[in-house]
Amino acid sequence: MRDFNYARARDVEDAVRSVASDQQAAFVAGGTNLIDLMKEGVARPGRLVDINRLGLADIRELPDGGLRIGALATNAATAYHPLVERRYPLLSRAILAGASAQLRNMATTGGNLLQRTRCYYFYDTALPCNKRTPGSGCAAKSGYNRIHAILGASESCIAVHPSDMCVALAALAAVVQVSGPDGPRTIPFAGFHRLPGDTPELDTVLRHGELITAVDLPPRGFAEHCAYLKIRDRHSYAFALVSVAAALELADGVIREARLALGGVAHRQWRDESAEALLRGQPANVDTFNRAAEALLRGARGCGDNDFKIELARRAIVRALQTATSAEEAA
Repeated sequence: MRDFNYARARDVEDAVRSVASDQQAAFVAGGTNLIDLMKEGVARPGRLVDINRLGLADIRELPDGGLRIGALATNAATAYHPLVERRYPLLSRAILAGASAQLRNMATTGGNLLQRTRCYYFYDTALPCNKRTPGSGCAAKSGYNRIHAILGASESCIAVHPSDMCVALAALAAVVQVSGPDGPRTIPFAGFHRLPGDTPELDTVLRHGELITAVDLPPRGFAEHCAYLKIRDRHSYAFALVSVAAALELADGVIREARLALGGVAHRQWRDESAEALLRGQPANVDTFNRAAEALLRGARGCGDNDFKIELARRAIVRALQTATSAEEAA
């Protein structure tokens, strides 16, 4: 790890100003991913601006019936918050499926959104990686790519986003609140993370100096019929090979509303509204779920070692939808 300067921000405006004025500066809160990247020489900020005292840890109800989760709310605080557990259990379950208890006690909402890929080649600075060093190549394409993308990849990058929390936020259609040099702006979650294209080094649509201040959840939480399924190599402290966030509204066995999001399969959380549309108005049965799975995985393509993910994802989607359908009865 190389030397860096450290400053503690007084308020949001001070934090934004401090980072926006220095291209080598970065925000730090829980640091559970950033510090790892610094130790490996992947991230090399010249200045860290500490935002931990900005008062952004509150979780509170919104006037429209939704919920605002402060950017500095820890993953543990969010997962165990009574309003989240009761009204947005999908989010609580997704968070608790990730990392470890120790990390969840430190990791923050904003940091979770901004964590970077766990691609082996991204972390190995001796090997080429377009995400780490643009234009150097993608070692994963011809290397060991078992954990890599089957959807939305490009010739430049086949890495996947590692978050569990973000898969649930995608399914819930959350909104990201941001403050930057040009003032505040609101970013729908579906447009927050990017596909790699020719610029895989850009993970999100955030501009330099913009700070996540909160994530807003809409009033609809799908509390009665939801499921988060994570398929991984071991039961705890492992990133998803495939994960599925499924949320349904049912009436007399018919699906009135549906949300589906996948994790571990793409550079961002994978959600396709056309696949969700195939569920609406249909009976909640395996045939319906299979049709939606096929639509959601349309265009999926493996790179050799990860070919198995396509069938794994299809089965996981069906299983998650079955679990969501019976969730109320099982509760």
